[in-house]
Amino acid sequence: MDIPLPTQDHEWLLRLVGDWTMESACSMGPGQPEQTLRGTEKVRAIGQLWVQGEGQAEMPGGGTCTNIITLGYDIARGRFTGSFISSAMTLMWLYDGVREGEVLTLDSEGPDFTDPTRRLKYQDIVEWLPDGRRVLASRVQMPDGNWVPIMRAEYRRV
Repeated sequence: MDIPLPTQDHEWLLRLVGDWTMESACSMGPGQPEQTLRGTEKVRAIGQLWVQGEGQAEMPGGGTCTNIITLGYDIARGRFTGSFISSAMTLMWLYDGVREGEVLTLDSEGPDFTDPTRRLKYQDIVEWLPDGRRVLASRVQMPDGNWVPIMRAEYRRV
């Protein structure tokens, strides 16, 4: 079996490889004060087609969690794919996304934390900034169709 040659989209993902520090601002819900949390992430390449990141981050209310993300590009579908798990959650988030320039939008589906019987659409949006930093912004689409920001994290290469 021949290994596929990496595309420009695979090369875009490989830019994530390295050690990072992270600072995030998140809201735990309407009327709650925004919190600033910090962490680290180590991203490694799995060949030239996949990346895997493992991070340690402060949690709202104290403690730390471990997060693992995998990202790749599915040549046959022309879409990004991946997963995200956290030691603070029981759900494995599955990603399906597209890239436009320096912005990768990853769609997912997950619980409505106010109504566990309902599922909502989520997006994690990765953006490269001109100075080499990257931003991860997460948002949820509410039942009324409006997108509500949940978290914004800025990553700096160590």
